[in-house]
Amino acid sequence: MQDHPVLSQLALGCSPVIDAQRSVVGTRVTVFPDRPEAPLDAAALLAALGEVWPAVEPVTGAAAIPPGTVVLNLVGESAVRGMLAARPSASFAVEVPAFMLADPEVAAEAQAHHQAGGSLWIKGRLNPEMSPALLACFGVLVLEVGDAIPPARPRLKTVTAGVRTGAEVEAAVKQGSIAALGWPLEDPVPAATGRNKVTQDMQVVLELINRVDREEPLERLEATLKGDPSLAFRLMRYLNSAAFGLSVEINSFRHALMLLGYQKLKRWLALLLASSSKDVNVKPVMYAAVRRGLLMEELARSAGDAEMRGEMFICGVFSLLDRMLKQPFDELLRSVPVPERVRQALGSGDGPFAPYLELVRAIELGSAYDVRELAERLMLTQGEINRALLAAWRAAQQLDA
Repeated sequence: MQDHPVLSQLALGCSPVIDAQRSVVGTRVTVFPDRPEAPLDAAALLAALGEVWPAVEPVTGAAAIPPGTVVLNLVGESAVRGMLAARPSASFAVEVPAFMLADPEVAAEAQAHHQAGGSLWIKGRLNPEMSPALLACFGVLVLEVGDAIPPARPRLKTVTAGVRTGAEVEAAVKQGSIAALGWPLEDPVPAATGRNKVTQDMQVVLELINRVDREEPLERLEATLKGDPSLAFRLMRYLNSAAFGLSVEINSFRHALMLLGYQKLKRWLALLLASSSKDVNVKPVMYAAVRRGLLMEELARSAGDAEMRGEMFICGVFSLLDRMLKQPFDELLRSVPVPERVRQALGSGDGPFAPYLELVRAIELGSAYDVRELAERLMLTQGEINRALLAAWRAAQQLDA
């Protein structure tokens, strides 16, 4: 990716846009300028984000939220106004806090942005005296968890922001929201029972991971994978994605093992495990796990240690395994082979990888203060973190393609 100086002047957070079927259909990017009072170089920020989400023709159709939607949640009035003044990008919608529209200058800027082709979302309590012409500039109303949907909202679709659990996503949909914004990752994990509750498709991947960890002969590995052809197809799809970056096409499991070796293949089996559940309520969790792995790998890239990058990837992907498999880590880690540094981070919350995992969680929660504090602990600059984040997002886009 290009070097964008603007990335050193702000913190970024992100959360998925989750529709009523629990599919992730878009992304909300939260922008925290280091100096909220200073003007935002909106064009530079759009150029940086455009490397992940290049300009495309708007998707039309019956979907409540068009697939691939990216909405920018800018923190601070100066940042919002800077983005409204910028040339609109077809890739991004812009959230505007409703209270700011009481200022006639901001209202005029919003209308001009809309007339220039920009997509706008309005956030917060609506002013009943807002003019119909101004209200018509907005297509989506963003409310927070617990807010009541206003009875009269012409044209406006409603989404609920700040969800932390599956129950909050369910409540938002039942209330009438077309989507939820947030990471529903805080549902309690069931207590240990000693009983294996892993589904058949996940059992195949777990068995493969264990066999690869023991470096068993290729014939045994192939026999295990042939038990589930759909998993074999998905593994080949991952290995041949642009995110993997191979110069030749992988056409068989045998070819993959010969080219990659056991340890690199284990990394991609971890990714396969993180996307194996057929439970629709787990879709956002699987989405988060893949992105955690890619981000942690990118954060370790500057260390120049390939082994560390691979382990960090597995640490991020497996960090939500307890929620995907509905078993606590002290039970899971007895059956899933992981490197010792990964075991420390997931099992006891310590070791060298734990601060990186904390940093990823802070980015998910949009906690700029925690992101900056953890960056100092890890001796990472804000620019390094943001470049890693954009690279991880782009790799995730390539995997989803």
